[in-house]
Amino acid sequence: MPLIDEGYIKYKIDWKNVILEADDFLLHLMHYRDKLKYQNLIGVYPDGIGFGNISQRIYNSTEFYISGTQTGAIENSAIKDYSKVTDFSFSQNSLHCEGEVKASSESLTHGAFYIFGYKINAVIHVHHKNLWNTLLGIVPTTPTHIKYGTPEMAFEIQRLITHYELSEKQILVMAGHEEGIFTFGESLEEAYDVLMQYMDLYI
Repeated sequence: MPLIDEGYIKYKIDWKNVILEADDFLLHLMHYRDKLKYQNLIGVYPDGIGFGNISQRIYNSTEFYISGTQTGAIENSAIKDYSKVTDFSFSQNSLHCEGEVKASSESLTHGAFYIFGYKINAVIHVHHKNLWNTLLGIVPTTPTHIKYGTPEMAFEIQRLITHYELSEKQILVMAGHEEGIFTFGESLEEAYDVLMQYMDLYI
């Protein structure tokens, strides 16, 4: 498996290029992804680098659907814009996925929420500079030296879920990933509502 380092994916990836079949999990995920795109919480910067991603656990497994890497510019997403993560390892910094696109660069971080938070079924990662600046250090915040999409970030998620108030707050700010914010919940609705509550309070 080649190690991809293009400023996006930082893990070793084993990608199977197949066509995913539509199911309720994936269709529901598409709906919320497109809502976030409409709100410019998922998108693309002027330099062409995409930001934001969203995932949904599949039943009670550690498999999950996630928006594909560099799909932020797409207004109305289709099944081909998503990937199914079937396995991953923090210690080996590796991930297996399938679909017509590779999984998001933040997939290992999403996986950490599902591994260490057994009630978590949906994870949203958005970029919003003003909200990020406001919440930095107020809600659970990862250290500046820990970078996105790395095993270190996954283990930091474990630490915050296990020992701190992350499970209660349901929101995380990444100090080392400017503008980056995560919310999560038992459903996509809950994860989205948590984000909107903080937006309403502070923006």
